[in-house]
Amino acid sequence: MEQLSNDRQIIRLEETESTNSYLRDLLKSQHLEEGSVVVADFQTAGRGQVGNSWYSDKGDNLLFSLLIYPTGIPANEQFIISRMVSLAIKNTLDQFADDIRIKWPNDIYWKEKKIAGILIENSLQGKIIENSIIGIGLNLNQQIFPVELPNPVSLRQITATEQDKNYILDLLLKEFFLLYRSLQQGEKQVIEDEYMLDLYRANGYYWYEDANGRFQAEIDNVLPSGHLVLRTLDTNEERIYAFKEVQFI
Repeated sequence: MEQLSNDRQIIRLEETESTNSYLRDLLKSQHLEEGSVVVADFQTAGRGQVGNSWYSDKGDNLLFSLLIYPTGIPANEQFIISRMVSLAIKNTLDQFADDIRIKWPNDIYWKEKKIAGILIENSLQGKIIENSIIGIGLNLNQQIFPVELPNPVSLRQITATEQDKNYILDLLLKEFFLLYRSLQQGEKQVIEDEYMLDLYRANGYYWYEDANGRFQAEIDNVLPSGHLVLRTLDTNEERIYAFKEVQFI
């Protein structure tokens, strides 16, 4: 294990199936301090939301998982963790590039291209979250992506500069724990408001598609559960969606 300047434990791996899985298995056999991190140069089976995979060339990008023990967050309000993580990534990338946005629920976009993804796995104790493992894949230095990926981009492609993975990891962790501290001090509404302001397509009507077809709508809200609330243009109807139930067109 390696220590960062902020005293968080950093476990560095050349290769693993998934940093989330590695951290979860480790947690089964020993107690880990809050803020423990697993970083890998390569994942053989990187995972995204709802069964999606996460692709990254070896050594090019930032792939890591973070452990927290959030207190007092009900299971049905767990999306506040996703908001904090999304904002932490955006706040970090804002220091290098403009036009960074959060695409609901928690993809990070630069203009119309995806630069980062998040996978959060919560363990519950009754109706309260016992621990959260936060997996982040951030495209830093990769310059060529597989053609089957629809719209990837890396920070190096945006800035034309090779990025220091350790430096950006340190920045990102600091941004996250600033938000986490705010949550612990009762500033949940501030986090929710900032998330809404930073959403991709936050203002105006755009095309979406659900099981019944295409329609134009604006983002009205994101609920504590993480459900997206859209308001249609033609009928002013409120529609509520879980992840994968609606697509951005």
